[in-house]
Amino acid sequence: MTNSVTVTVSATTANLGPGFDCIGAALSLHNQFRFSRLSSNSHDSLAIAITGLDAEQVKTDNSNLAYQAFTKLYCHLGQPVPPVQIEIDLGVPLARGLGSSATAIVGGLLGANELAGAPLAQEQIMELAIALEGHPDNVVPALMGGCQLSASNADGNWTICDVPWHSDLIPVLAIPNFELSTSEARRVLPTQYSRADAIFNVAHLGLLLRGLETANPDWLRTALQDRIHQPYRQTLIAGFDQVQTAAIAAGAYGLVISGAGPALLALTNLDRAEAVEAAIATTWKSAGITAQVKPLKLEERGAWVERF
Repeated sequence: MTNSVTVTVSATTANLGPGFDCIGAALSLHNQFRFSRLSSNSHDSLAIAITGLDAEQVKTDNSNLAYQAFTKLYCHLGQPVPPVQIEIDLGVPLARGLGSSATAIVGGLLGANELAGAPLAQEQIMELAIALEGHPDNVVPALMGGCQLSASNADGNWTICDVPWHSDLIPVLAIPNFELSTSEARRVLPTQYSRADAIFNVAHLGLLLRGLETANPDWLRTALQDRIHQPYRQTLIAGFDQVQTAAIAAGAYGLVISGAGPALLALTNLDRAEAVEAAIATTWKSAGITAQVKPLKLEERGAWVERF
């Protein structure tokens, strides 16, 4: 019987411009979750310790999201939830549009599955993760790694498609020192869209898939445009227009809102990555905003488990 397991889960960036709520990519930034059985005669059935970024903001009672996912899997199996100690080390900032909640859901489900003897396959865990999160764009790449496109079927299940990502493409992530709640970012979106906007995004998503595969600069410059969410959400992000202009002038193919924001993601090549990084940081700083800006990599490895 496995008594302790560590699960490492990547941050994710969703939407990538026109891929609203359906495309996401795993990034080389991680949260780590360690689950250890507590003895049956322990006074407590749950102990949670948090370290790392924004640790003071994460709950340490049974409302903790990783624990909620942990219990969800045992309920799905029809088994009692074992007493457990959870140690969480955070490398993904909260409320920035980087899938921090998806890491907790995937971490909790995988940790529970391992302690239960690994009865569920990845696809079953994925379905539970989507049900908990409510949409697939973050939890699917967090679980599977790489860049993933998710489409729902008529029967309510999901078809997942791996999206090729050219090795020349460098994601430059910019994380500002302010938060933006997903609910606020959802609230500003319209309830209806024109046919012209729908056609625009369908065409641009198709071009985005080819642009990611080929790293064709002309395709990517066009493909990263969007009419569904970015025109509305960018009003919530101070300095967005100036940062976008500066990033493109420095050699980015485009700049998009990561998830619901306020983190921003530029795509460029290795030769221009440092210039894009500097342009974003300098432009935001001139607007009085401190930001962590760094080139990352696509994390092709899905969430991984170490047993003890």
